[in-house]
Formats: sequence, C-alpha cells, structure tokens
Amino acid sequence: DTRVVARVNFVADEPGVVGDPFGHGTHIAGTIAGNRSAAKYVTAAFAGGSAPSVKLIDVRVLGSRGSGRTSDVIAGIDWVIENRIRYNIRVINLSLGHPVTEPSATDPLCRAVARAVAEGITVVASAGNYGLTSTGAPVLGGITSPGNSPLALTVGALDTKGTLDPADDEVAPFSSRGPARYETVVKPDVVAPGTRTVSLEAQNSFLSANYRQWHTAGSGKNAYMRLSGSSMSTAVVSGGVALLLSAEPSLTPAQLKMAIQMGARFMP
Repeated sequence: DTRVVARVNFVADEPGVVGDPFGHGTHIAGTIAGNRSAAKYVTAAFAGGSAPSVKLIDVRVLGSRGSGRTSDVIAGIDWVIENRIRYNIRVINLSLGHPVTEPSATDPLCRAVARAVAEGITVVASAGNYGLTSTGAPVLGGITSPGNSPLALTVGALDTKGTLDPADDEVAPFSSRGPARYETVVKPDVVAPGTRTVSLEAQNSFLSANYRQWHTAGSGKNAYMRLSGSSMSTAVVSGGVALLLSAEPSLTPAQLKMAIQMGARFMP
C-alpha cells in the first residue's frame, strides 16, 4: 500500500523480519485506514477504516507470536517522537498493554507515552481485555499499562450486538474496567465498537493459519477476518482522532481527548 510511508522493526529477537507475521497489526491498520474498494467484491462486512485516507507508519514492536518486550515498545515510541516532524506524525495507536505493577509516573512505558504527548502526539491506547476472571466474575481495576496513563486516550470495547441501533449497545464484558491502579483515575476514557470486528487478514500470518474459524471472506491478499478486543476499539478511535486533526490540525492531545469524550454519549 502506497499509504504506508515508512516501516521500522524494533523487535530485538527478530531483526530483518518484514511484514506482519502475527497478523494483529494488519487487522488494526485496516480498521484505522482500510480502503473498501477491494472488499466490495468479496464481503460487505468490511466498509473500510474510520480514516481511509490517512497515512500509516508501520512501527513493529511485537514479535511473530503477538508478544514482546516492553523495551522494544518504548524504542518504537521514541523513534516516533524523533521522526514526528519528518513524517508529520500526530497519532500513535497502541493496541497493546501489560499488567500494571507501578504508578504511571514511574512506569517506563507510561513515561514514553508522556514524552510523546508532550511533543503533541495523541496516544490512543487499549484498556485491555481483563474485564472478567476465568470464572466470569467482573474485575475492577483491570486497565493495562500504558492505558493507565492519565495522558493516554484509553479505549474500552463496546459490543454493538451487530446492529446500528445504539439502544442495545453495552460495554463488552471482557473489556477492562477502571479505575486505574495506584492513581485511581477513571478509565477507560471512551469505549468504541470492538466485538466481531471484520478487517484485513494478513496472508500466511499466525492468526490466519491457527484461527481459521475467524476467517470471514476472501483469500490471499484480499482476505478478511473477525477479531474482538479493546485493540479493535482503539483502532476505531485512532481513526476518529485523525479525522478531527484533518479538520482542525491545531488541536492538542488534551483537546482531542476532550473532544472525543464530549462527543460521546454516556453509557452506564
């Protein structure tokens, strides 16, 4: 895609790896920026991303099995900060997280988010998928890092029940709930659709090979799969932030966060 203007790989264990061997990032990118022109021949379930003209920068920080080192994620964020002017980077999508073990003021990943926000980059982070215990009991305070950062725009998952009518929407049971541990900050900041999201399926990826039941349509380079999680919701909101910036380029991360929250409707 000509709209991917740069690709860098910070996965220390996998130097020289190109593309998306796991498949999660491709799905996220499609939800942010996908073009529906190819999908219209194979499925109506993918109508393109929320900001289909946005430019993408592929900063690879997680390994081919979907996990990785926090230090690699931090290296990726710092690269974005260093290259923000060169590529006019305004938004970082962080559909990732790890359990919170210390206050956000000292957490190295949250500090990296703070550095990015201080340079005018809006950081959209997933709330996490720790809303329930293994026995189905609700969990309070399950927000992951760096979604616990007061500076991040943290996104939880909404279950739309597959309808356009908002009346039946509810926060997905798996979506992490606040408050943020240590600071007791109210989180997530917003929720967005994140269940059974159809987006791009990366060819020959780990997810594509091991979870055939999630495949929904198409084949080869024009394939689509269905995933659920606060990762998917985060992508929806990153695209929304891009649209706001397109209309009002002078908006700061704090103003963007407020605009997204004030433009949302209250949910119990």
